[in-house]
Order: sequence, then structure tokens, then C-alpha cells
Amino acid sequence: MAKVKYYYDSENLAYRKIKVKKRKKVGFVALFLLASALFGFLSFVLLLNTPYFDTPKDRLLLREIENLKLNYAVLNKKMDQVDNAIEAIEERDNNLYRTYFNTAPIPAEERKAGFTDVNRYKALEGYDNTQLVLQTTKRVDVLTKELAIQSKSLDYILKLAKEKNKLLAAIPAIQPVRNENLKQMASGFGYRTDPFTKVRKMHEGMDFTAKKGTPVFATGDGVVKQADNRASGYGNHIVIRHGYGYETLYAHLSKYNCKPGQRIKRGDIIGYVGSTGRSEAPHLHYEVHKDGRVVNPLNFYYGNISAAEYVAISKLANQENQSLD
Repeated sequence: MAKVKYYYDSENLAYRKIKVKKRKKVGFVALFLLASALFGFLSFVLLLNTPYFDTPKDRLLLREIENLKLNYAVLNKKMDQVDNAIEAIEERDNNLYRTYFNTAPIPAEERKAGFTDVNRYKALEGYDNTQLVLQTTKRVDVLTKELAIQSKSLDYILKLAKEKNKLLAAIPAIQPVRNENLKQMASGFGYRTDPFTKVRKMHEGMDFTAKKGTPVFATGDGVVKQADNRASGYGNHIVIRHGYGYETLYAHLSKYNCKPGQRIKRGDIIGYVGSTGRSEAPHLHYEVHKDGRVVNPLNFYYGNISAAEYVAISKLANQENQSLD
């Protein structure tokens, strides 16, 4: 029951009951509700923005966030170590393995390239720690891509290593006529005097003088491409396709010891010295072609002659004399 309040009427010398008007009552109630609402709103704002009002759940989440920041920092340290290890492997790959196999290095721009998709990291934006998460995610993506590129590169190097023995066997690495069968190395690679026209012109091979019927040896593994006399000036000649861009030509033969399509090994007798075609005397005209261009055969005689023999034949080959064809 509500308390009844009185006041003292001095004129009538008596106590009278205080009567509160309804309008005033409604005003008091409205003022009370407004004050309560304002107090509640201020309390809510303070609760959101003042650490003193953190709930246990809020404090747990804050600890988890700090722990995640620490884990990201540790992850970035580990990625620094991985990055250093990858750089060391890339250095050996470009400057050792690829140099050894005469293969172009992979550019740094290709190895370190990120991803061009602008929406790739869209889901990570708009958070308090977006920059940390975004930067770390991008580093992981770049490292993953680097590892993929390096893995493919090492697979390629392994394939080259397996092919190396085939390559070494295919390179024309010996003289086509043995030294004991040679009369002399008559003419080398370069500009020489033509024996018929006496005009100075390019001599695209080397001439080895020897008796007619002297064996001619294949200088590398390969397949006989031609064994005929259809090329002008060469007479009876043989062309061997060695692979890896190498071909060799043996001209002015007296007869063949192989046929087109036949697979031969380095050191096999493929024909015999003669003087067919445009030839002044019995000799072997020998050419080496690499990727469709004629090259100096002198650069390939490392398979069956000594250093002293190489120096001697090099001096003879570099004399600008008259060729035999």
C-alpha cells in the first residue's frame, strides 16, 4: 500500500492529506523511465569501450588473438629460414646444374612472381589484423609457387642427367681416320685455296690424306641419314645424324660399310677412303654440323688423341694452304 502523506494547515490548525495530481504522477513516471533508459544506454556504451567491463569471454578472445599474433610471428621466422634454403637451392640450380647441362637459368622474376588474381585475398580484408594475415598468406603462396617451380626444374635436371650419357656418346668426339693411317692432315677448317679454281674460298671441313681403302670411323653414336653420291662435289659420302643437333659428313669415299637407317656406334667402320667426286687425291673430307650450321671439327677431337697430338694437328689445320676438294 502506498504511503499517505500529510501537511499541516496553519490557518485551520489541522493536518490535511496531500493530494497528487494525475498529470504530475505521469510526469514523474515518464522522467523515471527516461532516466533509466539513459542510464542503460551509457552503461552499454561503457561496457563496449571500457576494458574494465570485459567479460571472461572477451578476455579469453583477447588472449587467443595475442596468441595467434605470436604464432604468425613464429611462422614468418620459419618462412625466412625456408626462403633462405630455397634461395640456396635456386643458386645451385641456376649456376651449377643448368650451367653444367648448358641450359638457360630460370629468371628471378619468374621464380618470385606472386598471383595476379585481384580477388584472391578479398576474404581476408576488413579485419583488425588484416595486414598481418594478408602479408603472411601472400608469403606462403609465393613460397609454395617457388617450391613448385624448383621441383619441376629439378625433375628437368634429372632428365638431362639421364640424357647426359646419350649426349656424350652422340657428340662427334674422335678423328674419323686414325693417326697411324694418316699421311698428313692436308687442310683445315676456314678459308683455303681451291685446288681447281685457285680461288680463296671457305673450306667447311677438314681433309685427311690416307691411302685408298683406309677405314673411316663414325665419330659418334647415331643413325645413317645418307649413304650415296647424290650431293654435288662430295662423291660417295655418308651423313650421320647423331641427335642433339649434331650431324657429320664423310666425303670422297671409295665404298660404304653402312646403309641409310642403320644405327651405328662411335668407332664403327662406316666406309673407306677414296677420291670420288670433286677430289684431287685420295683423302677424307670430314664436316661437323651443329643445329644446321657448319662448325670446326678441330673443337671435337678429345676422345682419342693426346694433348700433344692435338697441338700438332691444330698447327697443321690452321695453316692457310690449298684444300684437296
